[in-house]
Amino acid sequence: MASYTTKITAGPEDIDILGHVNNAVWVKWIQDVAVAHWHAIAAPEHHDAYIWVVTRHEIDYRGSVVEGETVTAETWVPEPPKGARFDRYMKFTGADGKVRVEAKTTWAILDRATGRLVRVPAEVAAPFLA
Repeated sequence: MASYTTKITAGPEDIDILGHVNNAVWVKWIQDVAVAHWHAIAAPEHHDAYIWVVTRHEIDYRGSVVEGETVTAETWVPEPPKGARFDRYMKFTGADGKVRVEAKTTWAILDRATGRLVRVPAEVAAPFLA
């Protein structure tokens, strides 16, 4: 599987009244990292042909992140798609090595021209499963 890793530092706009990264920000980060993975690995012609949408999020919050703290985000696709959908896993780890958030998200692929669901083409999935 071709994983993707990036670092994210929590800014003041990410912090809620409790002094840590807000739950809605985690969802945004999950989407941002998934999209970055797509752009890093998928062929340019696939970027033009397809759009991904989230159909489900499952998020486990294991610890908090405060302003100025950096986490390492890692995402991967562990299994081939099922029809138009596949599951993506993600974890955010602090500098101390402790996992702060883990997530499993389900994504569906749309044909950009028609806006309709399509089966994930083998050539689209292959680079993510390599």
